[in-house]
Amino acid sequence: MLNSPPLARRVLDALPMTIWSVDLDGRITATNRSWSQFAFENGAPGLAEESAVLGRSVFESVADGESRSQIERAMTLLRTHRVRVVRWEFPCSSPDEERVFLMQVTALREGSEVSGFVFCTVDITQSHRSREALINTGIALAEAIALDQVYEEVALQLRRAVPSTGFVIALADDETAEFCISHQQGYAESSPTVPSLAHRLRRTWLEALATGHVVRAHSAVGLEITAPLLSSEGVLGAITLCAEPIESAQMLEEAERVLSVIAAQTAVAIERAWLVRRVEQKRRLEAIGEVAAGIAHELRNPLFGISSAAQLLRFRAREDPVVEKNVGRILREVERLNRMVTSLLEFGRPNAAHLISADPERVWDEILEGERARLDAKRLELRRSRSSPSVRCFLDAEQLGQVFRNILANACDAAPEGSQLTLASQLSPSGGWRCRLNNGGPSIALDVLPHVFEFFYSTKSGGTGIGLALCQRIMEEHGGTIGIESVPESGTTLTLTLPPAPAS
Repeated sequence: MLNSPPLARRVLDALPMTIWSVDLDGRITATNRSWSQFAFENGAPGLAEESAVLGRSVFESVADGESRSQIERAMTLLRTHRVRVVRWEFPCSSPDEERVFLMQVTALREGSEVSGFVFCTVDITQSHRSREALINTGIALAEAIALDQVYEEVALQLRRAVPSTGFVIALADDETAEFCISHQQGYAESSPTVPSLAHRLRRTWLEALATGHVVRAHSAVGLEITAPLLSSEGVLGAITLCAEPIESAQMLEEAERVLSVIAAQTAVAIERAWLVRRVEQKRRLEAIGEVAAGIAHELRNPLFGISSAAQLLRFRAREDPVVEKNVGRILREVERLNRMVTSLLEFGRPNAAHLISADPERVWDEILEGERARLDAKRLELRRSRSSPSVRCFLDAEQLGQVFRNILANACDAAPEGSQLTLASQLSPSGGWRCRLNNGGPSIALDVLPHVFEFFYSTKSGGTGIGLALCQRIMEEHGGTIGIESVPESGTTLTLTLPPAPAS
């Protein structure tokens, strides 16, 4: 112990930062042992021990003019007592990564006179990354208009901001309140003996959404931090990341703040991506509608002429059974084409919806009464359950009735004779109206299912491929949705949703 350096010196050497002092001319007068270690860890050329650098000018190790000017300016400010401390950040890349340091310079004083300067350098890479990630995330997500872009950018910035081994983004279905994982990285896939990730994290996600705050949880994979995804227009979900060991409570709180801000930015970006997708879909349907209306207009007059000529021919050759037979075929085809023209016009030039607050169940009442003959013709039994309490939505009864009539006709066509249809309505978790119409007929082929709402797509004999496309357009104009599921076990189910009418 007799040969040990003084305690003050040992304390300086133990500090996780570089400290050195210079005289008024910039000659090095002392350094702590972190000087060499600092250089070694950051890929700088090997620096000599303190004894070898004492007396050398600090400017000898400053390569660029900007850094030299900064040091000179700091020394001038301190020497003239204009400031008590000068700070600035500077990058210093190691062989493996870019790192950022904070330089702090203070004056050494003898009485009221400045006799030298003390420089202190500390690594602030992680804090810098967090701050940079928040800025970059905000900029990048403001430009992202597709969900893939959003998830890619969030993944990139999360990796930079919070050391973690994986993360997962889950969104809740506003109709079923079930979570669905939209994106994940780093988490191992579930196995038959391990609960699925969504099942395991569901309680944490619900807690984060219920409180609106970040939730910590320790699991077999480590510390998991979850932030809620909330937006004013209905995005509900959560981001969970599995953090690497965090050194202090302060760093943990910083990681939570960063995750919370990124989650808020992500929710807004997801909402914007949804809006862009809806607008694109609307424009696509409008473009299709304009083309359809144009085609219908061009077909209507020639069809009228063909029909008139065929009827005249039938009148003049009514004694000829062959002509009569062929004229009948012509008129049937003309009638079929006329129905298609009517559908095209309905799709292309729909009447403006007059939305009023009403109960969709009342619309179903009228449609079912009018379509009773269709059900009876196939001896179909309709089992119906209404939403309770009743839901009021903004709707155009005539247009919504057109949707109901269309899907009911399809269900009747698909259902086996003497079977059962199920019509079940309920209040959705978002307060809207949700209705499911199921038939037990053969399931729709998997390669067909994704296309059933496409214009002119039909696998039904005599079908125009316009009906369901028109239904989708009407539902979207009501702010609702239409979806379809089809499995061999339970047949085909059409699901309609409408948002609730705002409370007056």
